Amino acid sequence: MLDRLQIVKQRFDEISDLIIQPDVISDQKRYVQLNQEYKSLKALAEKRDEYVVLMANIDEANEIIADNSDADMTEMAKMQLDEAKDRLPTLEEEIKFMLIPKDAEDAKNVMVEIRAGTGGDEASIFAGDLFRMYTKYCENRGWRTSVVDMNEGTSGGFKEVIFEVTGEDVYGTLKFEAGVHRVQRVPQTETQGRVHTSAATVMVLPEAEEFDVQIDMNDVRVDFFCSSGPGGQSVNTTKSAVRLTHIPTGLVAQCQDQKSQHKNKDKAFGVLRSRLYEQELAKKQAEDAVKRTSQVSSGDRSAKIRTYNYSQGRVTDHRVGMDVFDMDGVMNGKIQKLIDELQLVNNMEKLKEASEVF
Repeated sequence: MLDRLQIVKQRFDEISDLIIQPDVISDQKRYVQLNQEYKSLKALAEKRDEYVVLMANIDEANEIIADNSDADMTEMAKMQLDEAKDRLPTLEEEIKFMLIPKDAEDAKNVMVEIRAGTGGDEASIFAGDLFRMYTKYCENRGWRTSVVDMNEGTSGGFKEVIFEVTGEDVYGTLKFEAGVHRVQRVPQTETQGRVHTSAATVMVLPEAEEFDVQIDMNDVRVDFFCSSGPGGQSVNTTKSAVRLTHIPTGLVAQCQDQKSQHKNKDKAFGVLRSRLYEQELAKKQAEDAVKRTSQVSSGDRSAKIRTYNYSQGRVTDHRVGMDVFDMDGVMNGKIQKLIDELQLVNNMEKLKEASEVF
């Protein structure tokens, strides 16, 4: 393990020197990539330092105990040895998890798309509930959210809502939220008190930078149209909303959140880049799935991943078989317990694959 940690330390020192070089700073793509690598290696380099000190303490204590020329020093050395041995197994496990290769996309910001599925008006209301749940969660994490586009439901909620999330390690945290979310409850529109089952689909796309995806403008049709919904006198009078169609793939992205046509166009291009990037990522995940079957795969957007049963106050994640009996808390953004369990299972699978390295 120490050999691997030494390689990490060498790479960390190398990057620490590189990111202050003028030629690297002027190369945006390389600078961003090196900064992300620097952040991921910094914590591991600190753990490596702690591990080196701990091993040195163990060697020193063993030497003093073996010499046994000073009773007081020997007693202190035994205490130091016991403390170090107690800490060592935990530290080694922490380092093993940190040595697991992270997905390159984990540090990226994301575009989240929530679409109402089966269930009519109730599905739209549920999509609105999920939007609130995620924005509350992001707020608690100190992440910023910004709506890109929305299509409101006739009885509340959304037929579709797209929003971006910016912060630290956003995709690595939210990627397992992708899939079909199912709700079982008595809808507001139900007059006889019957429980209905509705669904909404969540997609989590890593936000692609311009240098991640090159878009040929000759392949994109740009349409301008009037915004709909609230927004004052500019709505339906100014063609500020933008729709982009990527002709080779048929992918469509639009934005009408901003009053500025230019800002809407920039945001729509962000969505289009993310969708194109996600297509390539989905191919890679499909290839990886051939090599191994992940219990918490983020690649299958049609998979039913979670059920929200209001009558029992229970939220069930079907991938890890976990029940949380705190419906109000979950719908108010307290989903960290579910996310932690999904990440733990995923890391355990990766650790099992990489066990021969250790």
